[in-house]
Amino acid sequence: MVKTSSVRARWVAAVAGLMVSLSSTVALTAPATADTDCATTQRHNPAAKYLCAKTNDLVDVRIGDVLPTQPSLGYDEVYYKLGRYTLGKDTVNKKFDDWCESNGQVSAATVTAASTLRNSASFTCSVAIGKETTESIANMKTVVIGPGGKLYLTDGHHTLTSFYETPDAGADTHIRLKVLGNLSAQPMSTFWDTMQKNGWAWLKDVNGRTIKPAQLPKSVGLANFANDKYRGLLYFGRDIGYSQNSLPFQEFYWGAWVRDGKAVPDWNAKDLTSYLSAVETMTRAQVALGANGVVAEGKTAGDLGVLSAWNAGSAATAGEFAKLSKPYSDAKPGKLAYAIEYKARNGK
Repeated sequence: MVKTSSVRARWVAAVAGLMVSLSSTVALTAPATADTDCATTQRHNPAAKYLCAKTNDLVDVRIGDVLPTQPSLGYDEVYYKLGRYTLGKDTVNKKFDDWCESNGQVSAATVTAASTLRNSASFTCSVAIGKETTESIANMKTVVIGPGGKLYLTDGHHTLTSFYETPDAGADTHIRLKVLGNLSAQPMSTFWDTMQKNGWAWLKDVNGRTIKPAQLPKSVGLANFANDKYRGLLYFGRDIGYSQNSLPFQEFYWGAWVRDGKAVPDWNAKDLTSYLSAVETMTRAQVALGANGVVAEGKTAGDLGVLSAWNAGSAATAGEFAKLSKPYSDAKPGKLAYAIEYKARNGK
């Protein structure tokens, strides 16, 4: 009996020791953190590889995978870029400079006849990966990480669409984007509210009517967007009536002002003289507003980069307006001439 009791006592002690051991093991296993959760999800779902991205991270993306946050583009801005990329006037094709700048690497350094945007190893940029500076990443396009790790483009719709439409690029071209914020933990029901509160989405059509997020395009590419001719006009007024700044959708606010205020008579978008006249009328009206003039949705002209003097104080025969005025026959045509020539050659 004593022996049985002794055995039982040893058994109870052993079980108790095992329970203590198990308890200690459980106690040492801390609850998973948010970072652990996103890392675990990424391991099990490679498609969600952006879940752990943090604000200001630089992430490599396939441009066919990004989701637009605006329903329209100014087609003529894209046509200008495609004119530069395809008409062959530049010694070194500007598309490589644009790609390097957008990738945080400033400008193209070495380019050969075999170089293509689709293969970024086929050319080099002036700033190497890993050597970026605050200045070199300032012109990078931006993205918000949404639910499921999806990529929502907040700046760069025209640039990425231009790459998408370029013959040696397309949807499979890669580019790095700067993370503006990570909202992947939010349910879709609140995600778009946050996007709008932060000014990270433009949910208005070309007539100023509010749209639903479900009506946004599913990819970049001209065919996926409506054409906002006023947004296109604004592009050509840069550094004549206003300067571009970091405010998301800056030129859409100005475009709404032009459309709703009827600040510019209609123009012929295929005629250089008519288009130039529209740009001059618009930009002079911008400057006349003054910094405190209200443009749209509470934004002032000062908020939207208005210049204190038309054409930065230069006469029409000098400065940015003079550059814009150059015809396609010039050795260095203006942006409008490139856009008009591209449209003429491609039936646009």
